Amino acid sequence: MKTNILGYPRIGSKRELKKACESFWAGKTTAPELEQVAAGLRLENWKLQKEAGIDLIPSNDFSYYDQVLDLSLSLGVIPARYKSLQSDRLSLYFAMARGFQQDGHDVIAMEMTKWFDTNYHYIVPEFIKGQQFSLFYNKALAEYKEAKHAGIETKPVILGPVSFLLLGKEKEDGFNRLDLIESLLPVYIQYLKELEQEGVTWIQIDEPFLALDIDERTKELYKLAFDLISSSCPQLKIILTTYFEGLKENTHLAVNLPVEALHIDLVRCPEQLDDVLEQLPLDKGLSLGVVDGRNIWCSDLEGAANIVKKAVESIGKERIFIAGSSSFLHVPYDLDLETKTEVLSPEIKQWMAFAKQKVQELTVLKELTNETIPERAKQALFINKQANYNKQNSSLIHNNEVKERVSAIRPEDARRGKPFSERKGLQQAQLGLPLYPTTTIGSFPQTTEVRSWRARNKKQELSDAEYDRLLKEETKKAIKWQEEAGLDVLVHGEFERNDMVEYFGEQLSGFTFSQNGWVQSYGSRCVKPPIIYGDVSRPTPMTVYWSTYAQSLTTKPVKGMLTGPVTILQWSFVRNDQPRSVTCQQIALAIRDEVCDLEKADIKVIQIDEPAIREGLPLKKADWKSYLDWAVSSFCISSAGVKNATQIHTHMCYSEFNDIIEHIGLMDADVITIECSRSQMELLDAFVKYKYPNEIGPGVYDIHSPRVPSVDEMVFLLEKAKKVIPAEQLWVNPDCGLKTRGWTETKDSLIRMVEAARVMRKKA
Repeated sequence: MKTNILGYPRIGSKRELKKACESFWAGKTTAPELEQVAAGLRLENWKLQKEAGIDLIPSNDFSYYDQVLDLSLSLGVIPARYKSLQSDRLSLYFAMARGFQQDGHDVIAMEMTKWFDTNYHYIVPEFIKGQQFSLFYNKALAEYKEAKHAGIETKPVILGPVSFLLLGKEKEDGFNRLDLIESLLPVYIQYLKELEQEGVTWIQIDEPFLALDIDERTKELYKLAFDLISSSCPQLKIILTTYFEGLKENTHLAVNLPVEALHIDLVRCPEQLDDVLEQLPLDKGLSLGVVDGRNIWCSDLEGAANIVKKAVESIGKERIFIAGSSSFLHVPYDLDLETKTEVLSPEIKQWMAFAKQKVQELTVLKELTNETIPERAKQALFINKQANYNKQNSSLIHNNEVKERVSAIRPEDARRGKPFSERKGLQQAQLGLPLYPTTTIGSFPQTTEVRSWRARNKKQELSDAEYDRLLKEETKKAIKWQEEAGLDVLVHGEFERNDMVEYFGEQLSGFTFSQNGWVQSYGSRCVKPPIIYGDVSRPTPMTVYWSTYAQSLTTKPVKGMLTGPVTILQWSFVRNDQPRSVTCQQIALAIRDEVCDLEKADIKVIQIDEPAIREGLPLKKADWKSYLDWAVSSFCISSAGVKNATQIHTHMCYSEFNDIIEHIGLMDADVITIECSRSQMELLDAFVKYKYPNEIGPGVYDIHSPRVPSVDEMVFLLEKAKKVIPAEQLWVNPDCGLKTRGWTETKDSLIRMVEAARVMRKKA
């Protein structure tokens, strides 16, 4: 029996990679200095796993930005617009991820979207008809050799060829990206053969699409691809890895592909074990994903050990691997770093496990399957059982008033008073907006100075009164600048907020937090998800103070800014002792209370952001209806308590909407703003086929890229939008919030955006 880790966090326990990348991008440090930090993080991860006794330690799970982008670069899938940058691999890599505007170069970034149903974002491969593949750089080989030099044998991790194609997008008409499999495979196999020649024994090939709904052609391509890989690289022992769902109808296909072992996710889909055990060929190993790679609660070690024992009884101990359900990329580094009891109470902390603790759980599970169980494993099991018992019976978790309020929800609580066609006139009479109204998504740049105020206030080095004064000055400057720039609907800038979910979680009951529980969202963007451990309610208003202050500074409407219930749910670590739908309804009622209080305070436009609603869609279509029913209902519960004249906005980004467009319509927001610029307005196609009835703001520039777009560029995108959405339904806005950008580029971009709207009005 072996222990097997699918992947490990890569940002560093203190976000060292984030800081190193951002310093490099700012020109403050050199490429060798960045590479030195990265090498140190890789070595630290490998040593930790080796010292814990892990048998299969992953390499090539590290990335400066994203593992899908890594493979695109390695296999030469480099869009032509980056050709002039190909002499410098690191600059090319970051240009593909972030765009580049310097030294006469001006290229947009590649599209970015969610990694299945997680809050991690990947860079979407771009494929053209007749796509040429070539081995540009063997990153997996370089990192395997690096670990080997340090005396550590690793298992390289590579995204599989079929999933790589499926994760990409055709950038021209007339072909299907799966048509490229025959030209991809020779280069992909060359990549693998270089590993084989170096002496690699085990290799992990990730094929997450095997856990999704796939058609017969895709199934045939899996057979073609793995038959060729197996025959071409006979010395490699391949672990074919699936996660985030069960194999279900693809079980027969997966178990019969010519690989050494198969990994399955038994946290997301424990019921698949019987089918897999029944169909698994006698010569194949099975990796059991029994430790949760997606959440921070400690395992039920006794229950997990029973699953392992069941598999051992069926196929024998020597064919079993004990593993995390998925990569540990999605959880924080180390619970031992949580030392402040005023942040995370000892009672709640004992229920949790971060990546380092999950590694320890794997080694304990292996020992629990021994004929003679070591004393340390017995002690670990006792502590684990006690923690889980305490969690189940804790008085911290349950609030009967909240439970009763959820039980009393009625269908009419999720419906606005009048249809949008009637609300629109009332809202226009109240707001008096021009054609192509301009706005931003919510946040403005959080400068080093603003962040320092927050840090000093938390340390009590800056009084609450002084902190309040400084934030009011910053808000006043933001309002004044927006008025001068000519924006139509303003925002207060959110200078008081640390994060769009954490800020609300800090003010809601049933939430707790961590000091160092950072996880990667994309590139250098790290988030510290709140932890929902109990029933959720809103003790006091959360945003009314800042919204009313901002509105008092101007006669223009200032949006009240909230995060929606589904996004708060998706971007938190969620309790696992009740259905997610119930937790979401609890959050929805809390947000509803806030929306109603904002309206009472004379805030006429309220935005409830739901960027994660598509992200939460189950991977199997059979499960979609149930999720969409409660997700849409939760949003509607949060937004429907206001008068018809109050304008409700929502925002969504970096998701494909085609599959759920009718349900987005059922959310019945008066205005939806969406990310569209990276896809060059392609996402609007979904809204055309459906004939979206309400108003829509397709983002006209990419805020995740440091480049400043031209007026002509934004007018071009608005002209494209106007061809599919009537002008009277269109708003003009950036793709997303501006928190991570600098003030200079923000102001330049928004001034040009306002001018683009004026150009469009003149053309109307």
